[in-house]
Amino acid sequence: MLIAQLSVAGEGDLYPLPPPDDSVDIDQTALDEFLAGQSNLPWVVFRAAHRAANFPALPARARAVLAALARTVDANRPYAAIFARRELLTGRAMQSIRTFYRSLDDLEAAGLVERVPQKRFGTAGLFGRAYLHLTKKSAIVLGYVSHASGTQATGSKSFARQVSAGQPDDFVSSSVEALSPPSPSFNPPCVTMADGAIYKSLFPKNQKRQPGELPADLQRLLSLGFHQFLIFKLMREAKVQAKLLSNVVEATWEHLRNAKRPISYLRALLRSPIDFGHQIRAKQLAAERLAEKNARAASVDATVLQCVGEMFVDSANTRLITVSSTADSISVCNYREARPRVATGQWATAFVAALNAKEIVRATSDQVTAFRLKCDGNHSNQTKTISIAEHAMSRTKTSTINECLNEMKKMLRATCAGVSLDTRDVRTVETARHNLAASR
Repeated sequence: MLIAQLSVAGEGDLYPLPPPDDSVDIDQTALDEFLAGQSNLPWVVFRAAHRAANFPALPARARAVLAALARTVDANRPYAAIFARRELLTGRAMQSIRTFYRSLDDLEAAGLVERVPQKRFGTAGLFGRAYLHLTKKSAIVLGYVSHASGTQATGSKSFARQVSAGQPDDFVSSSVEALSPPSPSFNPPCVTMADGAIYKSLFPKNQKRQPGELPADLQRLLSLGFHQFLIFKLMREAKVQAKLLSNVVEATWEHLRNAKRPISYLRALLRSPIDFGHQIRAKQLAAERLAEKNARAASVDATVLQCVGEMFVDSANTRLITVSSTADSISVCNYREARPRVATGQWATAFVAALNAKEIVRATSDQVTAFRLKCDGNHSNQTKTISIAEHAMSRTKTSTINECLNEMKKMLRATCAGVSLDTRDVRTVETARHNLAASR
């Protein structure tokens, strides 16, 4: 459409196009300006940067950083600290941060720079800056130190002339090796603390962030079509609704697994006012009670199996308890009873409780013998008592029969003599007749 073109619509003045991005050519422009001599630098600094850029014993990256340091350091105080940030030095050297640190390692290995360890302020507890310093060797090479004493100054002047005159690399390398490099002074930091507003541990143990893996009880949602990040989102929604997603999934897993749209169903459950945590606690309590009951039953069965075929007596030695060989019943013999009683069914729990309470103990041979003698004595006493009672009953019956016969005789005599008896006497006779018949 022609109406949408800039020439037709006339939108070029009202909405101009954004200017092109020239950030790509900034480094090349800075390099061209520096090489063309457009930088307004003092002669001493320009010469030092030129010597650093043409130093043949160093790699290209180290020469670029050395030239940046030569342009940054104070020419009147070449050994002072270089107040420059990494952004400034990396911009002048046109390198990245990692390449910049490799270049510093090369310069330190050659003995041209010194990296002072980072200091710490004792009062505030913060870390200071780590400054760079030029060594005496680099100051001589760059030409910042012109009045050296002895052979070192002469060698440095001839070395500078050979570098400016373009002598072979062997001569320059031998001259560099003649100057003994100092030992490296940079040590890795010995602490793991940050500086400034983030003065805290770099590896906190209680950092609030999203975990890398799902909880173990929520990983089964992946099989229903849930995505990992969706599950994390549902966890946050459940927290807003004062719920736990784990409780909701645990309480409704069977229905959730069979749902046609489990995602919508789970979100509806999160919005519902049901307390799923109470359901989970009730299920856990029921499971704990069942497990405790099963454990007690197993303990009772194990105790009964240990007592198969053994005999037990109570503390008063009045009962003798014998466990059967099949552990399905017990026989309880009381010394007052002639025959033992057999207990079947739910006897094991009471038996084990009495055994644990020390109400019954395992019977020894002496206790069994004493119980038998006690039973025999009790049986003899019972026999005597029964015989005495039977004799007394027989005497009582005899006297009763004699009385009944006497009353009947009296009535017959009165009847034969024609004498009428009183009503009371008749009743007495009838009662005697009935008693006589019952006794027979």
